[in-house]
Amino acid sequence: MKLLFVHQNMPGQYRELIQWLAAQKEHEIVFLTQRLKPPQFAGVKTAIYKTHHKAAEDAYGLSKTYENAAGNGFGAAMAVRKILATGFVPDIVIGHVGWGEMTFLRQVLPDTPMIGFFEYYYSVHGGPVGFDPDSPPSDHAPFLMQSHNAVPLANIDVVDLAHSPTMWQRNRFPTSFHDKMYVCHDGIRTDVLKPNKKAKVELGRIGRALTVKDEIVTFMARNLETTRGYHQFMRAVPHIQKARPNARILVIGGNDASYGGKSKHPGGLRGEMEAEVGHLIDWDRLHFLGQVPFSNYQNIIQISDCHIYLSMPFVLSWSFLECMAMQATIVASDVAPIREAMEHGKTGLLVDFFDPEAIAAQVVDVLERPRDYAHIGPAAREHVVETYDFLTVCLPEHIRQINALVKTGAQIKLP
Repeated sequence: MKLLFVHQNMPGQYRELIQWLAAQKEHEIVFLTQRLKPPQFAGVKTAIYKTHHKAAEDAYGLSKTYENAAGNGFGAAMAVRKILATGFVPDIVIGHVGWGEMTFLRQVLPDTPMIGFFEYYYSVHGGPVGFDPDSPPSDHAPFLMQSHNAVPLANIDVVDLAHSPTMWQRNRFPTSFHDKMYVCHDGIRTDVLKPNKKAKVELGRIGRALTVKDEIVTFMARNLETTRGYHQFMRAVPHIQKARPNARILVIGGNDASYGGKSKHPGGLRGEMEAEVGHLIDWDRLHFLGQVPFSNYQNIIQISDCHIYLSMPFVLSWSFLECMAMQATIVASDVAPIREAMEHGKTGLLVDFFDPEAIAAQVVDVLERPRDYAHIGPAAREHVVETYDFLTVCLPEHIRQINALVKTGAQIKLP
């Protein structure tokens, strides 16, 4: 089969799928991206497109998102024309609609089946905006949120099939979208992500490796930001340290903001929280590791006694399910997208996002009574294997959906 993937930040949600397809050595794969130096995968050709237009900084707020999406869409369409001129005619196009790249592909590929990834539908209800009572949405927020939805609204008629990774994400879209949508996660490589009692983590400043014999608490986010609960985590740290004087807390994440607004503090949110609670923290036992290589991240979670995941109601992080696959005992915020993947007391422990003392108390209880919580990690892994495993659950479903759209004879062989 000839497949054209489209994502402005290759590989995005298609990391595992394109590598599996390429490994079959039966398919021709081209990946169209805006990323200037995309990662290279054996058997996958990359094509880079340039946006045709960017909205000015002072562009009208209610049309700025679509203006940028239209520029991306036209740039991508022109790039596809060049790809077609080389003789590559895809049997199917699979891409993320969020940045607009798919918007005009029907004008250059009128008869090609297309599957679009629909990640998020904006609203002031049920998501991060309006979740925190201390940060109420502005009067203009409902209009700005709906203006962002111009992109998925324009793309639902472009694609033959829409894809959403979780039911929570699917249900944020209008019901008129639902009949055209299938729900299936990108997939977690549970064959790779496993517990490892022999894992070690080198920390230069203490002069020795940390292992499962140490008392370790972990927190991770791509960036340390409010949407992923970093501020509430930091407020919980002094309580954890006071109750557990031997615990070391390892923090993975950058200092930018992936979602929502940035802190106005000159030191960013990290500086803001240090100003608020820094005087209560034992900094010798709190370790900021930054963004780490994937293998290091695995080792850190594998030695963790308790992992903290405090997200506002938003797109579920890959790391959340990856940590479950590695049998982490997770204390997580009690919000709808997390409840879809985790059952309190069985596969994890749910706490009030807004109560740092309760968060700390649950973490401390896990550290104090490990035998009473020993069932949670294995049950979490079992649930992820049964529900989100890439090779046995998600891959077969994605292939079934692809095969249903392509012409006879071009189908992908099911594993």
